Amino acid sequence: MSRIGKMPIDIPSNVTLDFSDSYISVKGPKGTIDVVRSSVLNYTKEENTVIITRAEETRVSREQHGLRRTLLANAIEGVTKGFEKVLEVLGVGYRVAVKGNVIELAVGFSHPVIVDIPQGLSAKAEGQKLTIMGIVKEDVGQFAAKIRSIRKPEPYKGKGIRYEGEIIHRKAGKSSGKG
Repeated sequence: MSRIGKMPIDIPSNVTLDFSDSYISVKGPKGTIDVVRSSVLNYTKEENTVIITRAEETRVSREQHGLRRTLLANAIEGVTKGFEKVLEVLGVGYRVAVKGNVIELAVGFSHPVIVDIPQGLSAKAEGQKLTIMGIVKEDVGQFAAKIRSIRKPEPYKGKGIRYEGEIIHRKAGKSSGKG
């Protein structure tokens, strides 16, 4: 039995769930998210909780049990609190700026890198930190990974774009071997 799938999902008072045949519509103060329902699972709403159980004991239902519970819990958290990822831009002359619906990065190339912010996400820059915010956890993480891939942190000087709190293992360089 899935340990994650067995746990009930608490529904805050400011969130409403609408069940249809193929979707669960989650509405909250920050927006609306549609979560796909699985046909091999049963969804039971009791007062302020949702419990997901398996309709049958098959491999597919066991695979879907924990996944669908986590996706629904993330949707509920997204419409109430939202999600955010913080990126740090480190390096001499490296800058980040948010101008309207565009992020402008100066990260050591001969030209500034301009990235459009996708629909449903927002960003703000404070000094060397870039914060990406949204209600869909997947979209926030995917866009943060796209920004990070523009200039990944390198192991010799630690320059580049990294997640806040990410540890970069530093290398000594070629001159450290002489002695």
